[in-house]
Amino acid sequence: MKVREIPAGAVIVDVREYVEFASGHNEGARLAPLGDVEALAELWPREQALVLVCKGGVRAERARQRLATKGFSELMVLDGGMVRWKIKGLPVVKECRQPWAMERQVRIAAGALVVITLALGLTVSRLWLIGTGLVGVGLVFAGVSDICMMASVLGKLPWNRA
Repeated sequence: MKVREIPAGAVIVDVREYVEFASGHNEGARLAPLGDVEALAELWPREQALVLVCKGGVRAERARQRLATKGFSELMVLDGGMVRWKIKGLPVVKECRQPWAMERQVRIAAGALVVITLALGLTVSRLWLIGTGLVGVGLVFAGVSDICMMASVLGKLPWNRA
């Protein structure tokens, strides 16, 4: 079920990653990244009304489906997610510590890997150029599939965790 407003008494569960959450979330929102939401939900009452929030609604819908199989009965997805919320000018809370956006971190890491493997390929051994190619293949895969393995790894680093 999609909602445009957050009903009174509902718990807001933000299923984005910490980097996104830190840049602006609903007041009182509970952070439960999509990859962790099922494990975190083990401690929540099954009858509690939950409004699931993400950037645009896709991850929140995935979380709704996962939690429905765990016995949660009152699950709602915020229509349009935080994008719509911000466009409407509704209030957001920002964390004091704001890490760089994940996309920015991926660009820096990918660029550094390309420069390093290219330099090593030109000076040490041509085999290092395989690394340059692998970074390129990974970026193409991320663009086509919308699954970024580098972002998954970077997301585990301490500065990207709550």
